[in-house]
Amino acid sequence: MSGYILCQTERAEAPYFIENISMNIYSLEELCYYLDHNLYLIDQTILNEGLCNWIQEELKLPALAAKLRPKMGKFASAEDLVYPVFKEINYLTYEELKVLNTRLQKFDKETPAMREKCKGDALMENKMYVHAIQVYQKLLDRKDLEEIREGLTECIYHNLGCAYSYLFQMDKAIECFRRAYEGGRSTEALETYLTAFSMSYSEEEYKNMAKTLGVEEEILTAVQNRKKEFSQIQRAKVNSQNMDDILNHLTSEYHRSTGS
Repeated sequence: MSGYILCQTERAEAPYFIENISMNIYSLEELCYYLDHNLYLIDQTILNEGLCNWIQEELKLPALAAKLRPKMGKFASAEDLVYPVFKEINYLTYEELKVLNTRLQKFDKETPAMREKCKGDALMENKMYVHAIQVYQKLLDRKDLEEIREGLTECIYHNLGCAYSYLFQMDKAIECFRRAYEGGRSTEALETYLTAFSMSYSEEEYKNMAKTLGVEEEILTAVQNRKKEFSQIQRAKVNSQNMDDILNHLTSEYHRSTGS
């Protein structure tokens, strides 16, 4: 979380651990922020008896805990659980509540598969790559993805490839990008596949693969432009003074993203 959140309620001494994104929260405001920004990550790993106990004992809000307890369960709607938390401190304005209501209505109309896909995407946004991979892999076991939405298989394979690439598992990433391309044969999927392949294999291997696929010159040029953009991304400068700090930061981020 970034920015400042002005707390209206007591700050907890012991945090509540949000498993989905491996993060501790210390206040009702932080809980509201999480619920508002991670609608597709609202599940039994956060909304459970443990949360009620934390709200009652750490935040000293027994009335709110009592409102939530009867609604905790497998068949409770997100709306029934989210609104009492927001209303406790009037976290959202009237206009913001209208926007949230629209989002919740859209959420309720979506199929379980689309909710899971959006959950994987939300995990990606929070850099929880291993958890996202697990969600995407489970979705790919289904046989009805294209019936749910045309192009859904390609999209999931693409996102799965991105998750593997962020974990530097490039062979698995390239395989996913290949499957994404073979699923829909879109130009964008082909460019992604070629870009990943060219950055992991030799120039000769890349050219042979592109020749085998019969790739047009226009697409090859687009791939070169993508590679040029990647090469121009600014990276943190390492020197003897900040080497330990950067290493510690990278190690912390890796453990968080893998849930280890």
